[in-house]
Amino acid sequence: MKTSYTNLSVERQQHTVLVTLQNPPAHTWTEESLTALRELVEDLQHERDIYALVITGDGPKFFSAGADLKLFADGDKSTARRMAQRFGEAFEALAAFRGVTIAAINGYAMGGGLECALACDIRIAEEHAQLALPEASVGLLPCAGGTQNLARLVGEGWAKRMILCGERVSAAQALSIGLVEEVVPTGQALTVALALAAKVARQSPSSVSACKSLIQAGRTLPTQHNLPLERERFVSLFDTNDQKEGVQAFLEKREASWRNA
Repeated sequence: MKTSYTNLSVERQQHTVLVTLQNPPAHTWTEESLTALRELVEDLQHERDIYALVITGDGPKFFSAGADLKLFADGDKSTARRMAQRFGEAFEALAAFRGVTIAAINGYAMGGGLECALACDIRIAEEHAQLALPEASVGLLPCAGGTQNLARLVGEGWAKRMILCGERVSAAQALSIGLVEEVVPTGQALTVALALAAKVARQSPSSVSACKSLIQAGRTLPTQHNLPLERERFVSLFDTNDQKEGVQAFLEKREASWRNA
């Protein structure tokens, strides 16, 4: 892991990496910060003792407002194509991280900001947060997984309300439709997210990685394919040190010492 990433503050806390978006005032994404996020996730894939990644915005108002629309003011298609590619690369890398990713939504999550949260495994929102994919209101569309990930989480009806009708939802609404997993008081999202990440560290990282890949396989592959795969992955875990350690620790009534191997 490098020492610095553009517009990202990166802090290691035991088995968790905390990523804070820092591009005030609204933490909009730039080509450089999207590239930095992709590079960070790729670097973390090789940090075997990192089991979770928590991402949040700096300050009390914005998680992220998405892309800076000034980038698209001149109508240059080459810029649009390049930025769309960078958004896709960054958030697809985030979704593919072998560990658990948690978005601590501390305020407005709009456009590419919400798409970043959608790429995470779990979303914790503060009660004042507002969430939206407003791209169609400026003649654009969500191009970083928004149309796919939102519909998968909340169903086609609510995805169409938010994307086609431009509806913004509150944290309470987001919870009721399944867009976030928990709503917490203002200022508490990061604390709750880090506590959840600490729970991840008590699980076998080898098991977590296998389970995550199986859960996500259900998005595109039929159940009849995934059920045999599930059994194969179960048996494959017997090749890992973590399986041996986990069973032995349970029998010896002690905490397991994971090696992610």
